[in-house]
Amino acid sequence: MLLTITTTHHPATDLGFLLHKNPQRTHVAELTFGKAYVFYPEAGDDRCTAALLIDVDPVKLVRGRRGPSGEGGLFDSYVNDRPYAASSFLSSAILEFFSTAMGGRSKERQELADQAIPLEIRIASLPCRSGEAFLSRLFQPLGYEIEATRLPLDERFPDWGEGRYFDVVLRATKRIADALAHLYVLIPVLDNEKHYWVDKQEIDKLLNRGKTWLAGHPAREEIARRYLRHQKQLTREALARLTAEDGDLDPDEREQENASVEEAVERPLSLHDQRLHAVLAALKSNEVRRVVDLGCGEGRLMSLLIKDKQFERIVGMDVSYSTLEKARRYLKIDRLPPKMAERLELIHGSLVYRDRRIEGFDGAAVVEVIEHLDAPRLAVFERVLFEFARPGIVVMTTPNREYNVLFESLNAGQFRHRDHRFEWTRAEFEAWASGIAGQYGYGVKFLPIGPIHEEHGAPSQMAIFARGEG
Repeated sequence: MLLTITTTHHPATDLGFLLHKNPQRTHVAELTFGKAYVFYPEAGDDRCTAALLIDVDPVKLVRGRRGPSGEGGLFDSYVNDRPYAASSFLSSAILEFFSTAMGGRSKERQELADQAIPLEIRIASLPCRSGEAFLSRLFQPLGYEIEATRLPLDERFPDWGEGRYFDVVLRATKRIADALAHLYVLIPVLDNEKHYWVDKQEIDKLLNRGKTWLAGHPAREEIARRYLRHQKQLTREALARLTAEDGDLDPDEREQENASVEEAVERPLSLHDQRLHAVLAALKSNEVRRVVDLGCGEGRLMSLLIKDKQFERIVGMDVSYSTLEKARRYLKIDRLPPKMAERLELIHGSLVYRDRRIEGFDGAAVVEVIEHLDAPRLAVFERVLFEFARPGIVVMTTPNREYNVLFESLNAGQFRHRDHRFEWTRAEFEAWASGIAGQYGYGVKFLPIGPIHEEHGAPSQMAIFARGEG
């Protein structure tokens, strides 16, 4: 079982300070299931790699103790995939060696611990029965680029087909504490198994390691369910605690929130919910604090933003007075606690006129808006948003026309909404967005939203524009 973390931050040997492990020596730990080692295959000023190697003892797995009564081995057979497959064993080793780093603490170099640095993380033999799409669903909303290679069932017999294991490379610029927390939670989620008994204490572990990112993750329900080994009561409690903000909701609102969480556990998220949570996750992972929701509609995205204290100022703008009144009622602005109400503002305005009220924001959300604009108005909106408002991050979604053939209620060539002026294919959207990014000095990346069809892609598509990264 092998995990490596590489950085090209200069000097790259700062990785040793961040992990609290000296690159000049090998670190060894005795674990209940075997031995683990941390060593540095390379440690130079330009590139440094830390490796975590776990030598699982299959005898200990069979003869070990587990369960609330402490009896019974982990496995009935000495022959299994646990010695090499990335799993909760790897998460336990991460905690054993890197607990201080996961806490974001550094006695000598706290400014370094608070800094995002370029990271390349390699995980060998990561199980994922749900395939590469599920890997993307977990890691892409957190800002990772993913390279996944599916491994064959047996290299000696290629005709047997591909297995459920992937060699995975993750690339991102992040704090080392955040990256370790993501790995600690998501590796056993992908494996969909744990080597120890799961009880209510596991909820605290999940919320502690996911406190800065899990609430806004579009797959948070599935993450919680898998992390807690599909125990419904634990999952409901975890999601209720995750979404409730202490002191911000009155008892009636809290009960309504808990009921919504339970419903979400029992059924898959709707596409619209997936879209909103994907946008929320993108804004959070890009550390946006002041956000404007352009074409905010009835305020559904704002209702998610206001629950997260990361967002210090939230402005919603729409061209329709009546829609803004609906948003005011939906958000219950007159009933919000004063501190929450101070962060929220609704303004009336048009997307096709320059408006200084939407300038100076860290981020902007444009959710299912552009397809309602005809070509001349879209061209004006491009300048209003990217030339004049110039937010640091723009998160934009629009339907994927290719997916329409899978909707039984749509006739050939019919748009999903009567007011849509167009609906783009993935290639059309990417061409338009790439052109806009190049023209106004932004970088852009694309993510799917919703179930991914092998031929037609996902039903909705998202572009994340970052100023100055072009």
